[in-house]
Formats: sequence, C-alpha cells, structure tokens
Amino acid sequence: MQAFKISEGSIVADRLIIAIQSEKQYLSDIDGAIGDGDHGINMNKGFTMCREALDREPGDLAHSFRTLSKILMMKIGGSMGPLYGKFFSALARSYEGKTEIGKEDFLASLEAVMEELGKISSARPGDKTLIDTLSPAVNAFRKALDEGGSFSEALDMMTEAARSGRDSTKDMVARIGRASRLGERSRGVIDAGAASCCIILESMASSIKLLL
Repeated sequence: MQAFKISEGSIVADRLIIAIQSEKQYLSDIDGAIGDGDHGINMNKGFTMCREALDREPGDLAHSFRTLSKILMMKIGGSMGPLYGKFFSALARSYEGKTEIGKEDFLASLEAVMEELGKISSARPGDKTLIDTLSPAVNAFRKALDEGGSFSEALDMMTEAARSGRDSTKDMVARIGRASRLGERSRGVIDAGAASCCIILESMASSIKLLL
C-alpha cells in the first residue's frame, strides 16, 4: 500500500508518546552538557499530558496531533514548547479532512512543518538546532519520491537522513539559543533538539510503515 487510513493513525501518536517517554533521560543528559538539562523532562511532561488527554478523548491522527500541539504550546515553557507546538499543529492541519495519508500527503505535511517553523525561528542548517535534523530528512523524503520510491522507501531515506543530521550537530558550534553563548565550548555534543526531532521522525516512520 502507498497510504494509510487516518482513522487508524492514532497508533502513530501513541508510539510517539512512548518513544519520548523512553528517551527522556537521554535527552536531558545531552541537554545538560550545554543547556539547562531539562529538555527530556519538559518533553516527557508534555507528551505524558497528551497521553492523559487522549485517554479521555481519543481520535484520529489529526486530533491526536492537534491535542499534542495545544499542550506543548500552553503547558511547556522554554523554546521547545512553541517550536514543537507549531510542529504538530502544522501536521494536524495537513491531515484534517483527509481519510487517507499517502506519500505525497506526508511530504506536504513535512513541508508545512518547515514553513511553520520558519515563521517563528531564524534557525538554518548549521546552527546546531532541530533544523539540522528536520531539513535533511524532508529533503531526503522529497528526493525519494522524485526518484519514484515507495512510501516505505521514502520513510527509510528520511530516517537515515534524520540520524545523519542529528549526528552532524556534534561537531557544530551553536549559533542560536542559550548554547550559543558558549561559543566553541558548545562543540562536541549532539544538540538536544536535533536528537528529539530525530526520535520523533524515527518513531513516525516506523509506525507508518506498520500501517502500510
């Protein structure tokens, strides 16, 4: 299959919540090297609150991501709350009204995320942020489709690019955010936002492949 039913897509959100909860310590540990050390704590808090909200009011994938977006924007402080709030609101809007999500729909949703984040952040590839994960991942998915790849193949290419993008931040000097104050001292550790973005994309890819 080249598409999945959005009515069955709640598994994508369910598995994503588990992925973030499982990696909360890792995210806080790497954040602690050049930041406040609370990235994993905050992400876990937001995604766990989403789990509780979805238990009370379940729905399809658009509903799940809309719920997650609202919680992240309203309940989570710092820069990551608004950024990931916008991330998931863009996905939710892309999926609303659809009965199935095909590979072109998924690409459009990723591009919508990039556009939305660009409205609230000046981050570009090379700045040591989540964009260093997201941008190459979106480009890889698009390239796979341009070359006639299947949905699953494009997801695999996206995941590989996301991991490479995440790892590339280790040798970067932070140019944006609190870590930018450290200058050269910010080099040598993976950016926490890049890491959490990779977890999100990896989880979404593996879950969608189960539905195809």
